[in-house]
Amino acid sequence: MNETPLETIPAGYGRAVRLRAGEAIEIVNVTGTQVIDTWAFVEGEGGEYMSLPHTRVETGRMVPRPGESFLTNLRKEILRMEEDTSSGIHDTIMAACDAARYQRLGCAGYHRNCAANMNEALAELGLPARECPQPLNLFMNIPVHPDRSLEQGAPVGHPGEYVRLRALCDCVVAMSACPQDITPINGADRTPQDGHYRIPSAG
Repeated sequence: MNETPLETIPAGYGRAVRLRAGEAIEIVNVTGTQVIDTWAFVEGEGGEYMSLPHTRVETGRMVPRPGESFLTNLRKEILRMEEDTSSGIHDTIMAACDAARYQRLGCAGYHRNCAANMNEALAELGLPARECPQPLNLFMNIPVHPDRSLEQGAPVGHPGEYVRLRALCDCVVAMSACPQDITPINGADRTPQDGHYRIPSAG
């Protein structure tokens, strides 16, 4: 892994970065337990974004393998899964948590959430709010059982695992260090941790 210093996504908050075509981002699971909701949007005024349903149709898999690409809602390649040092356990079917999700889980008052984190992160780059697409939930463990029921499982990662995504067009990548503290998706102690990423230098 490139040793460019890590940037921090504070626990329960979001960050966004611009990538030029050919640049990469490494999203690092420093603790081994923290889910990072991840989105990508084509740079510009249009509404083109990384679409997990379109990607599943193209790859025939729940999650692309290294060498395979993520597609947009217009079926264009936006990011390539270049390297994945984890077991490959990531989720592409669970919607981002939002304020209504926490209300349904019994929270009183506002709870930080990934959908709002995405828009807060975009706003920091001067970009407008938008409807939250299905995220790529990196390091999130959602087992599918034989009866097709879904489990919100505890993470199965190890500290220091990372995913490297290569931009195939100019795009914005938004990330949220998921604030979920009710279900065990961020670990058995249900304590969200900081997320981390780096933009590797060329070469």
